[in-house]
Amino acid sequence: MLCQDIIDILDKQSPREYALEWDNVGLLVGRRDKEVKKLLIAVDATLDVINQAIEGGYDMIVTHHPMIFSKLKRINDDTVIGHKVMSLVEHGICCYAMHTNFDTKGGMGRLAAAKLGLVDVEILEETLDGEGIGCVGRLGQACSIDELAELVKKNFGLKNVILYGNTKDCVDKIAICPGSGKSVIDVAVAKKVTCLITGDIGHHDGIDAVEMGLNIIDASHYGIEKIFMQFMHTYLEDQCAGVQTDIADTREPFVIL
Repeated sequence: MLCQDIIDILDKQSPREYALEWDNVGLLVGRRDKEVKKLLIAVDATLDVINQAIEGGYDMIVTHHPMIFSKLKRINDDTVIGHKVMSLVEHGICCYAMHTNFDTKGGMGRLAAAKLGLVDVEILEETLDGEGIGCVGRLGQACSIDELAELVKKNFGLKNVILYGNTKDCVDKIAICPGSGKSVIDVAVAKKVTCLITGDIGHHDGIDAVEMGLNIIDASHYGIEKIFMQFMHTYLEDQCAGVQTDIADTREPFVIL
C-alpha cells in the first residue's frame, strides 16, 4: 500500500478541511508514492519515536501533533526540528499529522467523553458544520469533584491529576477538552459547566476559572490525548490490509517527583 493510499484512508476519517486555520496537518515529510509495509502511531514525533521507527524498519509515522508548526527557512542539524526532518528523509520515513481535524471531525472529544461514560453529549465549541472542539455531557449519577478526579485517573490510566476548585463540589454538567483547554474556559462557563477536564492549565487560568465558578481537572495534555493511538491503531488495522500497524512506546514528557 502506498503512502497516498493511507492518506486517503485517514482523510476519510478526519478530512483536513476540518483543521483549524492555524494548524499544520497532512503529510509533513516524505514521498506520496512510498510503499508502506510498517506504520507507527504516536501522539508526537519525538526523537525517541523517530528512532523507534528507524530501528524498527517503519515506513510511515502517523501522529496527532504536527512535528512542524512554524515555517522552516532551512533544514540542517542546527535545530531539533531540522535534525528530525533530516533523519526521516535519510531513512525514507513518511510523517503524517492529523491534529485539529481529528479533534473536530475525528472526534477526540467524543472518544474522551465515551471513555469517561458521559451521556447527553454535545459539542463544547462548534468550529465547522456542527463539529467542534471538546464535548459537554453528564455522568449517569451525581458525584463530587474528587470522585470525578478518581474516575478520570482510572479510566485514562493516570497516576495523578491537578484540581483547581473545591473537591467536595457536586458535579452536574461536565466538559471534556483533550489537549490544551484554556481557550475553552469561557465557553464552558457560558454553558454552565460544573467541571472542565482538560490539560495545560496555567496558574492564572486556574485561578480565574475557579473565581468564575468553574472547577478544572488538569489531566495533562498527553494524559487524555493518548487515546488517539489506540483508536488509530484499531482503525488502520481494519482499513489497511497488509500493513503492520503498531503503537509507539511513549509516556508523559515529564515526571512528578
